[in-house]
Amino acid sequence: MELIGADIVVRCLAEQGVKHVFGYPGGAVLYIYDAIYKQKDFEHILVRHEQAAVHAADAYSRSSQKVGVCLVTSGPGLTNAVTGIATAYMDSIPMVIISGQVGTQAIGEDAFQECDAVGITRPCVKHNFLVRDVKDLADTMRKAFFIATTGRPGPVLVDIPKDVSMAPCKYTPPKGEVKMRSYAPTTKGHSGQIKKAAQLLANAQRPMIYVGGGAILANASEELKTFVDLVGAPCTTTLMALGALPANHPSYLGMPGMHGTYEANMAMQNSDVLIAIGARFDDRVVGNTKHFMSHPRKIIHIDIDPSSISKRVRADIPIVGNVKDVLIDLNTFVREFGGPREKQAKALESWWKQVNEWRSRQCLAYDTESDLIKPQYVVQTLWEVTGGDAFVTSDVGQHQMWAAQYYRFNQPRRWINSGGLGTMGVGLPYAMGVQKANPDAQIAVITGEGSIQMNIQELATCKQYQFTPKILCLNNRYLGMVRQWQELDYEKRYSESYMDSIPNFVKLAESYGHIGIQVEKKADVEPAIKEAFGKYKDRLVFLNIITDREENVWPMVKAGRGLTEMLLGPHDK
Repeated sequence: MELIGADIVVRCLAEQGVKHVFGYPGGAVLYIYDAIYKQKDFEHILVRHEQAAVHAADAYSRSSQKVGVCLVTSGPGLTNAVTGIATAYMDSIPMVIISGQVGTQAIGEDAFQECDAVGITRPCVKHNFLVRDVKDLADTMRKAFFIATTGRPGPVLVDIPKDVSMAPCKYTPPKGEVKMRSYAPTTKGHSGQIKKAAQLLANAQRPMIYVGGGAILANASEELKTFVDLVGAPCTTTLMALGALPANHPSYLGMPGMHGTYEANMAMQNSDVLIAIGARFDDRVVGNTKHFMSHPRKIIHIDIDPSSISKRVRADIPIVGNVKDVLIDLNTFVREFGGPREKQAKALESWWKQVNEWRSRQCLAYDTESDLIKPQYVVQTLWEVTGGDAFVTSDVGQHQMWAAQYYRFNQPRRWINSGGLGTMGVGLPYAMGVQKANPDAQIAVITGEGSIQMNIQELATCKQYQFTPKILCLNNRYLGMVRQWQELDYEKRYSESYMDSIPNFVKLAESYGHIGIQVEKKADVEPAIKEAFGKYKDRLVFLNIITDREENVWPMVKAGRGLTEMLLGPHDK
């Protein structure tokens, strides 16, 4: 049958099983929007800013095993989306972004609302396409989904000129799986390398397991838990991997890195065999690489992306492959080698004794007697009220770190945050994407008075589509993380970090048709959160919680320092 390009786009989305598209219309995509109007295969969610469309699609993907899809127009529509695209790219999130473009004859002529979408997005996508011929449109759409979801996942952009979207073409249904000669990612790990890794672990005296977001993207949580139990080693999960191993697992040491736990960082540094699983030795995790490598150890590195292995830290045993598949094979070899020999068993017992001594420092303790509302207390209370079962989205800053430290995730894909790019303003649109993918879930947004204002217009989207997240704004009247660094490194010169004019968030939420609650006393924190998730469970609730304005995130490894050079509290300034 013959269809115009716009109808082909819609037909291809239906082919891929897409049920939700987040977007914002404009002139270059009106044929596509007209085609959306005439179809019933998926729902379109109208956001209030293109950046929010990408963030919502991003979280839709993170909180499920589906591909997030968003649609934006040309020029400023695309440039508004770039922050969201870069956010997804840094965290390896499978997404397809469809952008409109001026007509093919006008490309390069500085036409109204023209921009070089391919050139602008090239550094922050897994791949991008400019479709110049409608005959290529269907195949390009199918390739986009294939590339986004295979190998190391990532966002793929399809840029469609307006005349391509209106041009007629014979539509051909898909014929089997997509195949690309130039793209064939490795998924199965090398058995010889995996066997070497198992032998090394069997002889380790101070083994340590370091897990990154790749374990969650590969849906490898069950295989990871089995591996941790077989090896009997302590385990740490990065910010992106919270929930990959249940927080209540006896081997779990918490998060590593700049704001990681004392025990996790000390174990990372003092291990004799470190196995990195779907992690990339990020600067916020290992700190100064020279310091990190000053302690002799053997490193096993598992990752589906060969370019990530030995990029920052040299691996002794590199294993390229899908984390889930590699762990299945690795667990088989570990079982074959059996438990540790007597010498290793005694060494492992001694290692755990040392790890538990580090644990006894209780590095996450805070002042529980203060009359001021401590942000840590708010997060702990949220965890208790929700039974640890909520999807938690966060913005970026101090509140993000407190959420990661004090909400104990026992399941994967429940913690939705911007790790690699560190994007403020993601929390609310993230919650929208999570709710579309998980309509019956409890959803909490942990944010600050700075971050929430970056996409606060999405309160209107929430009203239109009846999204009902509970927003916990930890309001300390500062750009908190900036203020903390200025306190510690800039002799308390608080340059432009104080929020001098803050809206009345309660009235602002009410003006959008939502519930607003002001919380100024510690005794009111728990009742307010219970009311939000109980009495108002079917409404969006904005909790403006006035917290201690000078509270800092501890522990802390300053930028450029080594993992063991930790500040554990205000006495270490």
